[in-house]
Amino acid sequence: MKSKLKYLGLMVLALSISTISEAAKIGLVISTQDNPFFVTLKEGAVSKAKEMGHEIVVLDSQNDPSKELGNVEDLLVNKIDVLLINPTDSDAVVSAVKAANRKKIPVITLDRASNGGKIVTHIASDNVAGGELAGNFIIEKLEGKSNKVVELQGIPGTTAARDRGDGFNKAVNNKLNIISKQAADFDRTKGLNVMENILQAQSEINAVFAHNDEMALGAFKAIEASGRKDIIIVGFDATEDAVKAVKDGKISATVAQKPGEIGAEGIKAADKVIKKESVPEFIPVNLELITK
Repeated sequence: MKSKLKYLGLMVLALSISTISEAAKIGLVISTQDNPFFVTLKEGAVSKAKEMGHEIVVLDSQNDPSKELGNVEDLLVNKIDVLLINPTDSDAVVSAVKAANRKKIPVITLDRASNGGKIVTHIASDNVAGGELAGNFIIEKLEGKSNKVVELQGIPGTTAARDRGDGFNKAVNNKLNIISKQAADFDRTKGLNVMENILQAQSEINAVFAHNDEMALGAFKAIEASGRKDIIIVGFDATEDAVKAVKDGKISATVAQKPGEIGAEGIKAADKVIKKESVPEFIPVNLELITK
């Protein structure tokens, strides 16, 4: 009996050690926490990490590539097992990715890709398909009417801005007249200011496609203040503020990404990397169009 109890005790100890060895320290570097989309992404990652028994350290880059690199270097010093990063800029992040590569720390990109360095997997919505969804919605709404459209672009150099713009332009090519394309850097205040200037310069505008909801909501404020009517506004991300604005009839639609799911998928992928399991090069997260 004693030998059996001893054997069972060793089994329990072995299982405990195995469980501990599977727990990991995951670093998450977020481009900004001023944007509700990325707050939700972070929350999805933190919740899934807790559920799976992993430690997670989250650092905010405040949309500053130099701070982003510093954040990654800090995490590498603290000996993380996997790095999740939502880049401030797809070109600028390459230095941070290569720093992790030199330390042999696996890197997973979220929402925005890296234009260099070695990445295990990229997790994001199909931004091209999302841009096409927005374009086709506007085409349908403007059928038989004037078709002068404004495109508010995100941060130049980010894959999200590039892909959303590519999808939108692919959908509307030879069907709509894009009278103005200007960057507002995914920012609500900049979206308002840029839209104010466009309204002053353009006497007729029928629709606005903004690469994210923050710019769409800023554009709405500018349009509302101008007294202009019947301008279709389509955003992208389906943040809480934007979904409410759609329900209230302030904006027409928003392309729904699922940032919480992107964050959660990042942790699930990290867990597989830790366990030496295979991970696909790209993990897509579904999209849908939210309308009233």
